[in-house]
Amino acid sequence: MSAFDDVYSANAKFAESFGSSGLTGRAARGLAVVTCMDSRIDPLGLLGLQPGDAKILRNAGARVTDDVLRTLVLAVYVLGVNRVLIMPHTDCGMAKVTDSEVHALTRDHGVDTRSLEFHTVPDQNEALKHDLTRIRTTPFLPPGMPVAGGIYDVHTGRLTPSPH
Repeated sequence: MSAFDDVYSANAKFAESFGSSGLTGRAARGLAVVTCMDSRIDPLGLLGLQPGDAKILRNAGARVTDDVLRTLVLAVYVLGVNRVLIMPHTDCGMAKVTDSEVHALTRDHGVDTRSLEFHTVPDQNEALKHDLTRIRTTPFLPPGMPVAGGIYDVHTGRLTPSPH
């Protein structure tokens, strides 16, 4: 038995009634969402979106890393994105550890991760403010493009818009 038999089987059932073959790959509603990889987050559902409406970028902590900026450039200039929402969440594992602690944990397993930055989040509001500023000031995206942020509460389902 493979470690992935369950997902392959589930996909076979999914494909039997697949109905999204007509989507183009462009963001039909012009939206990109940067959110966390946390499996409690259903970005399409919580924002009232359907498949094909938005580009969803996920990473640990919903951080605007260099790779997120690269992906946003592609999303804007190639895939129809004209606005960006950054959406971290409550009870995030990235707010419960520091980069130093992650390096120590991996070192305990014989793995040297000193060449990696984990972008842990000691203060979610400050991290969100920083990431909003990073997108708004990058020379790679159109000036004045709408950019907003909000913190999603994984216990209530509410998204609280950021004042930044």
